Amino acid sequence: MINVERLAEVFANDSYEIQSVYRLVIQPKSLLREFRTLKYGFLFITRGSNQINVNGTVYELQPGSVFHAAPGMQMEAQVTSEAELEYYSVYYNLDKYYSENSHHECNAHFRLESGVIPRVIELLLMLQQNIHTPGGLGKLRAKELFLSIMHQVLVGHKNRELSGSTDIAAIEEAVAYIKRNYMNPLTLEELAEIHAMSPKQFSYFFHKHTGVRPIDFVIQYRMERASELLRVGNFPIRDIAVSVGYANPLYFSRAFKKRFGVSPSVYARQACIQVSPGCEQKDS
Repeated sequence: MINVERLAEVFANDSYEIQSVYRLVIQPKSLLREFRTLKYGFLFITRGSNQINVNGTVYELQPGSVFHAAPGMQMEAQVTSEAELEYYSVYYNLDKYYSENSHHECNAHFRLESGVIPRVIELLLMLQQNIHTPGGLGKLRAKELFLSIMHQVLVGHKNRELSGSTDIAAIEEAVAYIKRNYMNPLTLEELAEIHAMSPKQFSYFFHKHTGVRPIDFVIQYRMERASELLRVGNFPIRDIAVSVGYANPLYFSRAFKKRFGVSPSVYARQACIQVSPGCEQKDS
């Protein structure tokens, strides 16, 4: 069994460099005959399914599967779906100190099952587009995107492992996930998939343990964060809207007024007056 916390520590702390990223589409029933791997890398399956045999161990991969291999491994693969296989491959270099340590977590083959997470696919596309950006800032951006991908994948994998345990633990993790990601687009389907449940099942357990539906909780939490920003700074409403996950300031203002009874600008003006009578607040 994969130690998710240890693997997270490896990619958070150890020395490595993202080298290349490819998106590949393979025709149905294609066979990749036995070869020896040359690099450290991940395969992120986004469409179709395939079977990989690495050093005698067989892995069945489908959308949401993430497979890792290290250099010097014997591998062969075959597309097992009737449709095309689509995946992203991400290759990286590991510092020599770690690559020569046979017990290091990266010197192994393993599979992670995070489920299909739309945000991961978006991040993979962004990583592919940014991987060849030159200079230190380009490398920093690539690593930032890779770490975001790995965080989503590891959280998804951990949640699926916990799905057989108490639903309370799963919902507590879901609440924590929303609080970490409230500024990003979130849907019921995505939240349910990440936490290894159907949308109906996830919504039932979430309401059971929190008293509100998942998307209502997302909206409430966003509004609370927005109210904090309106109280502590003289920020334009459109900037606050984007900061809490709303690209449309008008939609944000309607949601805010529904939650607090007044528009964001009125709320900010009232908060401002309480602190310093006569102050002014930006409306846009």
